[in-house]
Amino acid sequence: MEYINLLKPSLPTPEEMEKLAERFSREEKMAELLEVKDLQVNAGEKEILHGVSLRVNKGETHVIMGPNGAGKSTLGHALMGNPTYTVTGGSIIFEGKDIVEESATERAKDGLFLSFQNPIEVPGISLSNYIRNSLDQRTGKRVRLWDFRKELEKKMKLLSMDNSYADRDLNVGFSGGEKKKAEILQLLMLNPSLAILDETDSGLDVDAVRTVSEGVRAFQEEKEGALLIITHSTRILDALHVDHTHILVDGRIVRTGGAELVEEINRGGFEKYMA
Repeated sequence: MEYINLLKPSLPTPEEMEKLAERFSREEKMAELLEVKDLQVNAGEKEILHGVSLRVNKGETHVIMGPNGAGKSTLGHALMGNPTYTVTGGSIIFEGKDIVEESATERAKDGLFLSFQNPIEVPGISLSNYIRNSLDQRTGKRVRLWDFRKELEKKMKLLSMDNSYADRDLNVGFSGGEKKKAEILQLLMLNPSLAILDETDSGLDVDAVRTVSEGVRAFQEEKEGALLIITHSTRILDALHVDHTHILVDGRIVRTGGAELVEEINRGGFEKYMA
């Protein structure tokens, strides 16, 4: 009889249950990277986002999908602190602190990164100097030139970029595909905690999308940070693991699910969510 009793599982006491709940809550908070609560954002006098909420944990890949004009890019720029957009309500909690009042520069130092949909040309500063200066600001210390160039060449090879682009003015004379590769090169070199990719695959041919996807996948595999991929297409997602998908329509998230939502959109588009 005693032997049988030994085999019976014992139920935890209320005190033990309370300790378990506290531990799980603590672990969840440690894993949480970004929490957006009821975010409302204006562009000028017009409200674009009408109360967006989402939570991103470390290491996760989230996809924001929706039709043109849904507010996807607005969300990315608001998270990054673009002064063109005004947060009128809600909060952006990044690694435990509300960053709504922080500048874009401060958010970049905190570990946020935004890849632009239409990267601008910046004459007078080379791609390599821009990345090195950004890395110095990100880490707070000067990176040794030899180590920097070695790592830069490694990442450029991954992206099938000719080394000569490193010494050319930032994006000046670059094709659309090379500009997007330069954005992903910055991502790989800066190693942010959260990378927001805004329509990175737009305007790219199949080969360029494949190359950019490889760069994003390298970040996904090497970094404990997270990805927030904003897109109305699905080509860049083919080679990536997706944890959560959010459908944004008219400034609101109308559906959240897993990778299966990407396939649903591939089959039927956004029409069912636009009624």
